[in-house]
Amino acid sequence: MKIRFPDGAYTLRADPLAPRKPKSPFNRVAFAAAHVVADALSASDPSGPPAIDWDRTLAYRRHLLDLGFGIAEAMDTSQRGMGLDWASALELIKRSLADAGPRKDLIYSGCGTDQLPPNEARNLDDVVKAYLEQLEAIQKLGGRIILMASRALVRVAKSPDDYVKVYSRVLSEAEHPVILHWLGEMFDPALKGYWGSTAFKPAMETCLAAIAANVAKVDGIKISLLDDGKEITMRRRLPGTVKMYTGDDFNYPALIAGDEKGYSHALLGIFDAIAPAASAALAALAKGDMKKYEKLMAPTVPLSRLIFRAPTQYYKTGIVFLAWLNGHQDHFVMVNGAQAMRPLPYFIDIFKLADEARLLHDPELAVKRMKKLLSVYGT
Repeated sequence: MKIRFPDGAYTLRADPLAPRKPKSPFNRVAFAAAHVVADALSASDPSGPPAIDWDRTLAYRRHLLDLGFGIAEAMDTSQRGMGLDWASALELIKRSLADAGPRKDLIYSGCGTDQLPPNEARNLDDVVKAYLEQLEAIQKLGGRIILMASRALVRVAKSPDDYVKVYSRVLSEAEHPVILHWLGEMFDPALKGYWGSTAFKPAMETCLAAIAANVAKVDGIKISLLDDGKEITMRRRLPGTVKMYTGDDFNYPALIAGDEKGYSHALLGIFDAIAPAASAALAALAKGDMKKYEKLMAPTVPLSRLIFRAPTQYYKTGIVFLAWLNGHQDHFVMVNGAQAMRPLPYFIDIFKLADEARLLHDPELAVKRMKKLLSVYGT
């Protein structure tokens, strides 16, 4: 099977992995941060409140749950703060929890301060109030919490101690241990200087201090810094009861596999796109079959590094593009018009690398849809 691109013909491998429900639990906790499917026929302007196709959005979450993943809901992959506002995020959380039924405890939901514009935050109390508004709303639905980084906190914090104070006050109200999220500025430039420093080591010390002060309330921490050395350094400093969740979409296979001193669990946006391969790989890892784990994971890394290339915050465009190629949605329209945030060569390379990683589930459909996209660009 072939398709012609502007740079020449490409012959597909056309050997897709069949998505399979794992027969036994993974030996790592693995969350997939899931995307939202836009309602392409809505009359809403892309710059306004998001129009969401709820049926397809929830169906994709069932697909991920069936493959053995937990869901990191209403996070960055769902375009939180880049098209998905708090009101829509809460509706997404509500529907996702209800749809999951007995599997609702596998869903952890993003709790932040995005209803508070950073320039309207006057002090730490404003930040705490915003956090607690979301915390209470999610917990009222029976949801569990991922405590997201706050743009407003960056603006008003005057010292590293201010971060510890805010996190301690918010965590004191948590009904279950939460997952903290340290999101790097490559994902959100407004978070530059989080934890009170632009340098990693002092920022890490502040984050560790916040964890130590609230260790009974912390299940784990996800760090999204795209630097495996920093993650390993911090992983080795965590209290024994606190998990490290890798958010490193560049180096996740080795971080999850671990070393003689430990390993990372996973909370990854790329798992949305590579779910069949990641599920099969984690099943192999649980059986101690490292050769199969590495064989399945290795070809996903070039794909992930492309999807998450700089400017990294637009990785969602690649995630949704691959979901469209694979028939999980009928169109390639995104909330906030984000489908326009990458150039044509990016999509062509995703197509090729997804094929090489055995992630084009129906090659004929993928070719048909890729040809439609090429026609839009006049080729």
